Amino acid sequence: MKNGIELEIRDLHAGIEGKEILMGVDLTVRQGEVHAIMGPNGSGKSTLANTIMGSPKYEVTTGTVRLGGKDLLAMKPEERAREGLFLSFQYPFEIAGLPFSRFLQAAYKAQHPLEVMGPVKFREKLKETGSKLGIGQDFIERELNVGFSGGEKKRAEILQMMVLRPKIAIMDETDSGLDIDSLKLVADAVNRMRSPEFGALVITHYKRILNYLKPDFVHVMYRGRIVKSGGTELAEHLEEKGYAEILKEAGVKIIEAVE
Repeated sequence: MKNGIELEIRDLHAGIEGKEILMGVDLTVRQGEVHAIMGPNGSGKSTLANTIMGSPKYEVTTGTVRLGGKDLLAMKPEERAREGLFLSFQYPFEIAGLPFSRFLQAAYKAQHPLEVMGPVKFREKLKETGSKLGIGQDFIERELNVGFSGGEKKRAEILQMMVLRPKIAIMDETDSGLDIDSLKLVADAVNRMRSPEFGALVITHYKRILNYLKPDFVHVMYRGRIVKSGGTELAEHLEEKGYAEILKEAGVKIIEAVE
């Protein structure tokens, strides 16, 4: 085993309302690594992200999910976050009446209880970190995601990640709907965080974010399983040939048309 904390997923089966969506996912993401999961719509990518984080919508029927050897499936979502897991939502929630800055400070205290940081120092930290994403003080003082554009919501998610410093971050189609400038900012933020203390699982439908964020590993997901893994060349191969051809090469029986 390499140094650093691992997110270890073994034979994970999960679903919703009796319908199985994940059908035996095996994956290991270590600190210091960036993994990308690609796959056609309906392949189970977002279900995987939400199941790892503990969404009550999804029921795990078998399998294990561990972070640093600890059983995440036995923990509530907030406990998983305290262990160092972070999820960047595909569709971030709006919370009226809650300033973004206050939310972030509360989340930071919960995840870093041993660090003493007063409100003034924390605001300075927010200002410094926000400037790297083109986020000003006015933005930080707004209500959480209320009235934010799609790009602003995604930047807010990345700001949370940069401030909270998770051990492993899961980014669920953070690139969805972003213009090219916002996309570069998101990729640059993840690249800044790359270190032996940080790992990421980037879930995406398209290759374009991978042009700026060079992952160490690329995985193709189809019908609830990871069916092929490789390096960045796999993403290039996907863009050139499409999912149907890649699945065929992997010996996967295609049940429905894929894009």
